[in-house]
Amino acid sequence: MSEPIVKFQDVHKSFGDINVLKGINLDINPAEKVAVIGPSGSGKTTIIRMLMTLEEPTSGDIIVNGTNLWKMEKKGDMVRANEKHLRQVRGDIGMVFQHFNLFPHMTILENCMTAPIHVKKETKEEVRERSIQMLDRVGLGDKLNNYPSQLSGGQKQRVAMARALVMRPKIMLFDEVTSALDPELVGEVLEVIRDIAKHDDMAMVLVTHEMDFALDIADKVLFLDEGVIAEQGTASQVIEHSTNERLQGFLHRFRK
Repeated sequence: MSEPIVKFQDVHKSFGDINVLKGINLDINPAEKVAVIGPSGSGKTTIIRMLMTLEEPTSGDIIVNGTNLWKMEKKGDMVRANEKHLRQVRGDIGMVFQHFNLFPHMTILENCMTAPIHVKKETKEEVRERSIQMLDRVGLGDKLNNYPSQLSGGQKQRVAMARALVMRPKIMLFDEVTSALDPELVGEVLEVIRDIAKHDDMAMVLVTHEMDFALDIADKVLFLDEGVIAEQGTASQVIEHSTNERLQGFLHRFRK
């Protein structure tokens, strides 16, 4: 067995007096697809925001590719990571947000090209070629020169996925990427994620309320409840065969 690509070690997160995460221990293996489910406010999004360095843990350690994400060594001591360290370690992580976060003044091709050129210092030529390939892959090769305002919500979300893929991440994070979409657009986005899960060897962490989709693609499912991992196992174990009453009550609201 290879080493986990991500490790959470007794991770806590508080916002003021509110304890959102209460001791998360979690291993994610290379290429593993992990779905995170649970009621609103259980800490699901906080987990992936900490991985993306958008929220800092109150305590505990997050290890990415063998390197502590939020701490670094300085003169023999472990100290709080600086921005250079954070940027370097999170370089292998891509994220697709709930609300797309596209630049409205850029074409969708320019949206995909910006980060590799400015963050990874790649040449415009190679980034352009890869961006076109990824936009083709998500079914938007004919929209290269369109602006976000000219696209549907589902198309914007597919652009966001292409943009993340262009960075060639080893870990991809998806934060409720269908929850802001009209119901008729959800399927097209899930189909792209299904394709990524099937053909790419990156690890994936999906915060989702699409239970049948999680059952279909996830190697492992975590049920978060009140800041702890209350249940984890294979998708079948957690979604179809759990005896946890809180989990059963939660699933009943989402599965017909």
